[in-house]
Amino acid sequence: MTKPPIHPYIPIFIGVISVSLSAIFVKLANADAGVIAFYRMFFSVLIMLPWFLMNYRHEVKTLSKRDWLFSAIAGVFLAFHFILWFESLNYTSVASSTVLVTMQPLFAFIGTYLIFKEKITLKTIVAGMIAILGSVLISWGDFQISGSALYGDVLALVACALVTGYLLFGQDVRKRLSLVTYTMVVYSISTITLFFYIIAKGESFGPYPAMEWFWFILLAIIPNLLGHNLFNWSLKWVSTNVISIAILFEPVGAAILAIFIFEEYLSATQIIGGLIVLAGILLFALDLKKFFIKKA
Repeated sequence: MTKPPIHPYIPIFIGVISVSLSAIFVKLANADAGVIAFYRMFFSVLIMLPWFLMNYRHEVKTLSKRDWLFSAIAGVFLAFHFILWFESLNYTSVASSTVLVTMQPLFAFIGTYLIFKEKITLKTIVAGMIAILGSVLISWGDFQISGSALYGDVLALVACALVTGYLLFGQDVRKRLSLVTYTMVVYSISTITLFFYIIAKGESFGPYPAMEWFWFILLAIIPNLLGHNLFNWSLKWVSTNVISIAILFEPVGAAILAIFIFEEYLSATQIIGGLIVLAGILLFALDLKKFFIKKA
């Protein structure tokens, strides 16, 4: 294996900061959730389009009807993931929303168990119960604040389930396509879905103040294209588990930024519940034997 030009942990760290900014940018924007999601995806597609047309457009011809169906489902799920997650930020805090959305690995396990009949291990059951306990604690604490905060938590959890569906339907197609082509296809379908959602809701495509366009473009460039591409680049030199664990720091980074930008100070239940959720997901992601049992 070739030596990386820089230590992989450096781009991983930058990637975590990049995705942590997603909720911050959404909260700074004043447009409707569907509009923010649309322009995030639209500008991502627009930026990728020249590179795709020059180097990867031939791969589209290799997609089967099944590939198009699964890509379409993945794109629709991704669209509604963004709509519900962005909407949740209107009701609950950045910390609660991002922690609950980060429960995706556990939702993914439920999906693979139901669809692919993967086995359930004791570690998975314990990890799931720990994470669920943490999410209940967060939601209970938010309910004490207001019913709308609890509503925001529910939206974030449904958004988490939807992004899991996006990953499950997309993983089979992704195996046969380059990252650029797969991303271009799914992001395009997601953009089209969001376009018709905005029309159906009667929301406005514009005009918006210059700062709104600034947040839309930053959402496309930093969390979408920079953050996730840095993770994908790092996978050449580190394991998937390293990336999975690194992503757990997204809600930590988002919560810290929210304190300074929005003065969203954390309650005791948010801190304790968030730590419990992250501990459960960490237990799920880690192969504990590698850490506690030495090879003979």
